[in-house]
Amino acid sequence: MTVINPNSISGITSITLPSGGDNVLTIHTNDGVERFRIDSSGNVKVGTAATISPDGDLFVTGVCTATTLSGAASGLTGALPAISGANLTNLTAGNLTGALPAISGANLTGIAATDNVRTGILDVAGIATFRDNVNVPNLNGGQLAGRRNIIINGAMMIAQRGTSQTGVDANGYATVDRFSATQSGTDAYIEQHQVDVASGTTPYTNGFRKAFQVKNGNQTSGAGAADYIRIKTVLEGQDIANSGWNYKSTSSFVTLSFWVKSSVAQNFYGFIRSTDGTMQQYPFSTGSLSADTWTKVTKTIPGNSNLAFDNNTGGAFELWIHQYSGTNETASDVAENAWAAYDGTAKMPDNTSTWYTTDDATFELTGVQLEVGSQATPFEHRSVNEELALCQRYYQVCVEGNNQFVCFGDFFVGSQCDGGVKLPVEMRTTPSLDVNTGSDYYIIYTNATQSHIDGNFTIFKAHTRAVLWYATPDASRTAGHANRWITASSSAKIAFDAEI
Repeated sequence: MTVINPNSISGITSITLPSGGDNVLTIHTNDGVERFRIDSSGNVKVGTAATISPDGDLFVTGVCTATTLSGAASGLTGALPAISGANLTNLTAGNLTGALPAISGANLTGIAATDNVRTGILDVAGIATFRDNVNVPNLNGGQLAGRRNIIINGAMMIAQRGTSQTGVDANGYATVDRFSATQSGTDAYIEQHQVDVASGTTPYTNGFRKAFQVKNGNQTSGAGAADYIRIKTVLEGQDIANSGWNYKSTSSFVTLSFWVKSSVAQNFYGFIRSTDGTMQQYPFSTGSLSADTWTKVTKTIPGNSNLAFDNNTGGAFELWIHQYSGTNETASDVAENAWAAYDGTAKMPDNTSTWYTTDDATFELTGVQLEVGSQATPFEHRSVNEELALCQRYYQVCVEGNNQFVCFGDFFVGSQCDGGVKLPVEMRTTPSLDVNTGSDYYIIYTNATQSHIDGNFTIFKAHTRAVLWYATPDASRTAGHANRWITASSSAKIAFDAEI
């Protein structure tokens, strides 16, 4: 190898190396340290850390520092070192240009459990494996576990009073539990039904099988100012007070969602009313519905400093959905989606009357959910038995139908027989009796002898967990004798009512 003093080189325009791997051109500084090496293939090596090939490839074994990297990241080959949380602290979107390849779940295993990833949204194609617990403080501003839906029987599965009511003044609770329908000024009575959700439709595909239906009559005199048809459900004050909703704050929310279907294409209105303290209202609309098409409606409702919900069993949060309401209760300037003081003459904007003036028009409702947070999550489906127990707090059937055992009792005096039951579910308040009456509906057996009563029961002792009653039989018996109560008609029914 020949060493050339750099100070003596002049006038050289090219240097040709003989072929062969051992023939290289090296350039040293005065201290004898090699700085560049050019081999016979044209590769330029800078020290021991970097090599530049003739076709422009750069191979770096040390640290590569660059202000900007551009071009497609797919051009990067070879294994990347593990990325720790500490190495991500200075990574900003402005420092990355070009498309990045998909990050698979397998490539995330190098993130230690103690490392924090604090970027906005992390999209992971594949499975992300973490070595320790993942701490998620909240999801969409709501809780991750426990009961979310404050509404009872929102899937309309329970109908203790029956599945249909027709031909009568169907005001109040008549079929589906916890949801009532009321009417005023109608020329023909509305009907209430628990109906099936048709298979293949949405919400059927989301697990809903039942809906609450209100069917219109023939309102021959048209839409009057005092006329209305509406659906309502009411929540206890303590259910809202203990829900986790900071209802005094405008930055805390509850979200209402439900599925609705109308046989008539139009927009419908409703409102929420708080009844504790100074009453407040929150009007909303469904938006324009297509005829006979299920539509999901979602409303995110903020708190308000004027709201009050007492921590007791009284009704305090009312949800009203109107099929029609006349101008006695509406006004053209009512603002939607905003809290205001309750005004019985301006509960919501003026209603369209098309549904109300259409004979046999139907309106169906299911999937009603009220949850704390600003996002509507999938409906919380509960088992039939659990939903029934929740409904029995407000209404429960003791016995129904023919030849059914009711209870044991005794004759307090010869002309008075006593009976009573312990309630399987504690009720909201001391209940009243809901008894079907009729000739010889109930039989009392004592000493192998039967007596009949028509159902003229009277409560003399009751509380939220038990009810005692007495009745007068058709024949006098011996005081102090025990008896057994049995139903004697398919129309017989004994139930207890503690509705709001």
